Amino acid sequence: MLGRTLREVSVALKQGQITPTELCRKCLSLIQKTKFLNAYITVSEELALKQAEEAEERYKKGQSLGDLDGIPVAVKDNFSTSGIETTCASNMLKGYIPPFNATVVQKLLDQGALLMGKTNLDEFAMGSGSTDGVFGPVKNPWSYSKQYREKRRQKAQGESEAADCLIAGGSSGGSAAAVSAFTCFAALGSDTGGSTRNPAAHCGLVGFKPSYGLVSRHGLIPLVNSMDVPGILTRCVDDTAIVLGVLAGHDPKDSTTVQDPVKPFMLPSLTDVNKLCIGIPKEYLVPELSSEVRSLWSKAAGLFESAGAKVIEVSLPHTSYSIVCYHVLCTSEVASNMARFDGLEYGHRCDINVSTEAMYAATRREGFNDVVRGRILSGNFFLLKENYENYFVKAQKVRRLIANDFVNIFNSGVDILLTPTTLSEAVPYLEFIKEDNRTRSAQGDIFTQAVNMAGLPAVSMPAALSHQGLPIGLQFIGRAFCDQKLLTVAKWFEKQVQFPVIQLPELMDGCSSVFENEKLASVSLKH
Repeated sequence: MLGRTLREVSVALKQGQITPTELCRKCLSLIQKTKFLNAYITVSEELALKQAEEAEERYKKGQSLGDLDGIPVAVKDNFSTSGIETTCASNMLKGYIPPFNATVVQKLLDQGALLMGKTNLDEFAMGSGSTDGVFGPVKNPWSYSKQYREKRRQKAQGESEAADCLIAGGSSGGSAAAVSAFTCFAALGSDTGGSTRNPAAHCGLVGFKPSYGLVSRHGLIPLVNSMDVPGILTRCVDDTAIVLGVLAGHDPKDSTTVQDPVKPFMLPSLTDVNKLCIGIPKEYLVPELSSEVRSLWSKAAGLFESAGAKVIEVSLPHTSYSIVCYHVLCTSEVASNMARFDGLEYGHRCDINVSTEAMYAATRREGFNDVVRGRILSGNFFLLKENYENYFVKAQKVRRLIANDFVNIFNSGVDILLTPTTLSEAVPYLEFIKEDNRTRSAQGDIFTQAVNMAGLPAVSMPAALSHQGLPIGLQFIGRAFCDQKLLTVAKWFEKQVQFPVIQLPELMDGCSSVFENEKLASVSLKH
């Protein structure tokens, strides 16, 4: 049952093949067995079981709330959850318990979803590997697939087992690992520059970033207000559509959300792609792109072309400025948003009482890690009066040019853009941390952050396994608020490639071997 899709399990619940309580207990058991993945920061066992009992009563009375009723879900730990600690994986917010639910969390609960817990991330979502939070790194479930471990044994005789642990991607790596390890059927991530799509690519999942304004940001602890979007991680496109249908729509608590009513997201089965025009951005063919991803990208384009779609090369001429532009805007908004964490109202507060300024400084030094402090310093530099015009204002102008590039492409007749999601498959943790966070983030976001600056919908689709047996994802980008069309095309692609998701027995075999090896089970992977 755990290996089925959300829709399949929903049908099973309605037919009485399994009860919500039984399903909840199975997921809770697997959360404990896969604890070494470090996917969860908080497991809300009592709440989930209570919600399961309530769902069970509704099913008995024939009063099901819909496809999410009784379905286990997880939420990234930067969404506010009433009565449940929300930490952003930071010392600054350890012990903080919000008095309200984020709008997207409340919408899930209103539909009867079971909240299994809060998932791990990079501190305040600043990273691309889920390696920089205070609770330790998230481990990719594919590290324990039989195929990958066999390949590693052949390739790296004598290396420590810890070297095999792959990053899950970030910053929503905990949510991705939770879904990939079958501990829930859907999870919320946040996506500011690719933080949902990146881990989806590394963990073999569907990772969806909606159009900016389609889904409420209320209750999502902000990183970059003008780019943040709640993201969805599932094992198939139909499941993503189900969750999106629940989350989308106007929220009076978020003035950036769409004003018009949103229709239900029902995905038709696309049988004919003859009328589609797929654009291949030539600027995305960068030297750092691995040969396997490049080859798969080409094959995917050929797949559409052989099915009758028109595939053309297109140009996004300001792509080369995108990463630098994103860095300036991101750190500037980070500096502004992080100013609220001063130790006075909530969160961490140091014991220094010499002066208010000394208390501020000590609190922020103790509460934030080097990555967060570095971005705050950079942002404040860009926002200085003497620098504001040369950095922030110019970056805003370049952002407009980048957004216009996409508009021009879609206005020319292109329906969907097809690009890589990441430069390569997931890499081992010890290899990943050789670079600093800023460099890693720039590399991880190279294909994804421009979409956030333009406010467009995008989805990372699992396309194939690498020669090492690891997932490779490809990204589909659509016109603003054409999310349904984007997911419809993604569903067609999903049907063609038939991606071989990790099998539950393989993961459990991995669990057994890990628990037998205490050295690997307890490895903290700190650097």
